[in-house]
Amino acid sequence: MILTAENIHKSYRMGHAELRILRGAGLAVGDGESLAVIGMSGAGKSTLLHILGGLDRPQQGRVMLGEDDVYAISSRRQTRMRATQVGFVFQSYHLLPEMDVLENVMLPGMALRHWDGKTLRERGRELLQAVGLAERQGHRPVELSGGEQQRVALARALMNHPRLVLADEPTGNLDEETGRQVLDYLFSLTRKEGHAMVLVTHDRRTAARCDRVMKLQDGLLVPA
Repeated sequence: MILTAENIHKSYRMGHAELRILRGAGLAVGDGESLAVIGMSGAGKSTLLHILGGLDRPQQGRVMLGEDDVYAISSRRQTRMRATQVGFVFQSYHLLPEMDVLENVMLPGMALRHWDGKTLRERGRELLQAVGLAERQGHRPVELSGGEQQRVALARALMNHPRLVLADEPTGNLDEETGRQVLDYLFSLTRKEGHAMVLVTHDRRTAARCDRVMKLQDGLLVPA
């Protein structure tokens, strides 16, 4: 298994009250497998995804990414693990406006500093070609449509050949047709490159494109 989460608990303080979001959630994802997580708004889907990706520590439970216990390793190893093994695709694109499209895609590789410049640019161009944006590599994000920006964000997420892609409502800001196109690229690329994926969505049609579907309900993950 590339990803295993066991007995995950997470709650937040709301004034004097405690809001329990996750109450022992667990899942397992194999190499190259895609898993959809559905659930009502506010059920904790995004919180779960952040915990799986090492962005938000649970109060209880364990997350294993490959052989690494995500919340037991040092913060330095955790940062490197996120950079090398996990690709994040969020609902918001989070592109840097001062950089052009190619530079945005290359950014995760720049941070690692183990790519040489030529290979870095070749990988960035390869990914932009794969998402149909080769001709836009010199443009700024503001010059792109929402769907194009999300395709750039997808290419960026795959820059470092991650073993796991975490996608949080990646078409939530897009119209239906543009969203379908983005999903086509997402599924095509992750399957071609052998990435495992956990996709959070409220749309059952989108979820049905994954290998398995689970529902987050009352803080637990159950088969959908």
